[in-house]
Amino acid sequence: MTRIDAKFAALKTEGKKAFVAYVMAGDPDVDTTLAVMRGMPAAGVDVIELGMPFTDPMADGGTIQLAGQRALEGGQTLQKTLDLVAAFRKDDQVTPIVLMGYYNPIYSRGVDRFLTDAKAVGIDGLIVVDLPPEEDVELCIPAQAAGLNFIRLATPTTDANRLPRVLQNTSGFVYYVSITGITGAAAPKAADVAPEVARIKAATDLPVIVGFGITTPEAARDIAAIADGSVVGTAIVKAINEKPVSEVLEMVAALAAGAHSA
Repeated sequence: MTRIDAKFAALKTEGKKAFVAYVMAGDPDVDTTLAVMRGMPAAGVDVIELGMPFTDPMADGGTIQLAGQRALEGGQTLQKTLDLVAAFRKDDQVTPIVLMGYYNPIYSRGVDRFLTDAKAVGIDGLIVVDLPPEEDVELCIPAQAAGLNFIRLATPTTDANRLPRVLQNTSGFVYYVSITGITGAAAPKAADVAPEVARIKAATDLPVIVGFGITTPEAARDIAAIADGSVVGTAIVKAINEKPVSEVLEMVAALAAGAHSA
C-alpha cells in the first residue's frame, strides 16, 4: 500500500473528499517550490502533484507551460526535482507526492534508474500523460513492480470501448480531465462531469479525482461533490508567481476547504 492508497482509505473512513494540489518544480525557484510544498499539508492538501518541467508540455495551458519554461531557464532538472522531494521528505513522511509530466526526461535518465531513485526519495505515484496504455511495458508495469502507483488520465473522449484499456493497469486513483483541451482552458460544470464520473466509477473501485479548469473554492466543492475529490493546478501556479508564499497558502487552504466541504 502506497501513501496514496493509505490517504484515500483514510478519507473514505472519514467520509471526506480529497483535495489535490499541483505545483511546478523549480518555478520560480526551488526554494519557493519547497516552501509552498511544506505549507500545503497544513493548508489541507491531501495529495501533492509535482510537475516535472519539460520543453514540450502538450497537455498544459499557457500558465503551466510558462511555469515549466521558467523552471528550465532557472536550471531545474529531473535530478533537482528528485532532490526537492528528498528535501520535503526530511520533514514529512506522510503526504503523498505524485510526479506529473512527460516521458522524455524519464526515458533519458533510464527507467530503472529513475524508478529506483524516485522510490528512494519518497515519490508515491506517477502521471505520465504521453504514455498510452499500449506502452504500459515502458513504464507503467515497471513502476507498479517498484511500488509506485501509475495514475491514468480519462477524458471526455474516453469512450466505452477505450475505458477498460485505460483502467487496466491504473492504480492509486483515476484522474478525470473535466474538459476537452489543455489545463486551465475552461471551467468545468459539475452537471456535465457527474455522468462521466459515474460511468468511470461503475468500471473501477479506484477513487476518481477531477481536474482541469477548477479555480475557486466553490468549484472545488461542486466538483468534489460528484467525484472523490478535485484537483487545482493552474490557479495555484499563477498565484505562486504573483503573491508571497503565505498568501498562496491562504488561497490553497480556501480551495482545500471547498473540496472538503463537499
